[in-house]
Amino acid sequence: MRPAIRVLDDDLTSRIVEEAKRILFETGVEVRGNALRERLLDSGLKLDAGGERVLFPPDVVDRALEQAPSSFTLYDRDGRAHAELGGDRVHYVPGSSGLRVTDHRTGETRLATTADFVEYVRLTDGLENIAYLATAFSTSDVPAEISDAWRFYLCLTASRKPIVSGAFTEHGVPRMVELMRLFRRDLADLRERPMSIFTVTATGNFRYGEDSCQNLVDCVEAGIPVEIVPVTLMGLIAPVTLVGATVFHTADVLAGVTMAQLVRPGAPVLFGGAPATFHMKAASSPMAAIEALHLDVAYVQVGKSLGLPTQAYMALSDAKVLDAQAGAETFGSALLAALAGVNSVSGPGMLDYVLVFSLPKLVLDDELCGQALHFVRPMEPLDDLPAGDLVTHLLAEAHLIMSEHTTRHWPEELWLTGPIYDRDNRETWERKGAKSLEERASEEVERRLVAYRPVETDPSLEAEMLAIVRAGMESPEELPALPPLPTADEAVAEPAGGRRRNRRRAPRER
Repeated sequence: MRPAIRVLDDDLTSRIVEEAKRILFETGVEVRGNALRERLLDSGLKLDAGGERVLFPPDVVDRALEQAPSSFTLYDRDGRAHAELGGDRVHYVPGSSGLRVTDHRTGETRLATTADFVEYVRLTDGLENIAYLATAFSTSDVPAEISDAWRFYLCLTASRKPIVSGAFTEHGVPRMVELMRLFRRDLADLRERPMSIFTVTATGNFRYGEDSCQNLVDCVEAGIPVEIVPVTLMGLIAPVTLVGATVFHTADVLAGVTMAQLVRPGAPVLFGGAPATFHMKAASSPMAAIEALHLDVAYVQVGKSLGLPTQAYMALSDAKVLDAQAGAETFGSALLAALAGVNSVSGPGMLDYVLVFSLPKLVLDDELCGQALHFVRPMEPLDDLPAGDLVTHLLAEAHLIMSEHTTRHWPEELWLTGPIYDRDNRETWERKGAKSLEERASEEVERRLVAYRPVETDPSLEAEMLAIVRAGMESPEELPALPPLPTADEAVAEPAGGRRRNRRRAPRER
């Protein structure tokens, strides 16, 4: 049995879905993108009496849900299958939308640069429990009109992992499709073997803005899976109560799913979100608030009931530094995401309301996410029912440490933490320098950056990618130089006792 969490019974889940459909039919959605709006009207949808909102009849929504796939495969840059999204399969991915980074070398929080982003990609490429990349934060040293494509280029040249991304303008997707097409035979092959998920944001008040509308059309036509991500703010633009907020959230996502299927039936869509609460005293919007996490788990359950793959912003923190709050919020939400079976969990590495990215936090989050994945393995007998032989061995030897059962199973059953996690006694910890979590995490970042092995890219392909990026510039200027690879002299010493990878028991097919 796989450990799981449910917060809605079947009857309440159905009532939430039906109420969301009623809103879509009676109130409708403001679709601000002219091209998408016209396509919806051409498909037979109608406007409300005021001529402002598109109405979605329940049968159209139901047909879209039948057409949307229940799972899909993400492929890496080289076209190999990398991650299957659907069922209860959980994948953690760095959060997106950061503007600043916490510099672990100086302690300063500042605007991010290209050098920061390249180090982030090199680091993430080797993190075992971070399944794929995200264009996690914006770089301040390139023109705004190419910043989305520039980040995508940096990912493609430094890692083979798939990428969660998005466009900053309504015209940004085609340029990024051109970059991906260079790694496939043609556009049809890109549709067959997608290497990216793009975010489409519903802005609240049952509205899709111009950029989101055009991005949805461009992604769906190119075969890029999209995650529909409403920013549901409980107490501000959504009900403060959980059921009401889940209804509003579901309506926003169902609109996106339906629009995607009307553009191209069978388009892969994730039932996603980035909910937060509105803090009534601080006037902030914490995504790690316990009520927001409750809403995450609720809407994910709704999405699963509709047969859709799911996404959520979890495994993150609203704290400003890597402190106890950061660890508590991240691990608590990472574990909830694993128990809920969220297919794509966006969040690792993020601090401060997803505005700040931290490399030390990312390596900590890799550890925390690994523990969460370890927790949700199916619980099943492993040569321990009946337990007679184990009882006999214990009574004869007074321990089980050298038993055949222990030596066979402990590598998969006992999670060995990495060097940033403290499992030493106090004397050993002091002998090693009594280092704080942040010190250990910063050292692990440096060690991994030195251990990074470059990804080979055909020079002609790289030149084509740069030409595509530069074509989006309003005026020609030099692009930032990429940072050199660290040398072995800069390496941090291996932790005492060496390192050992955890072995994972193969999950049963679901």
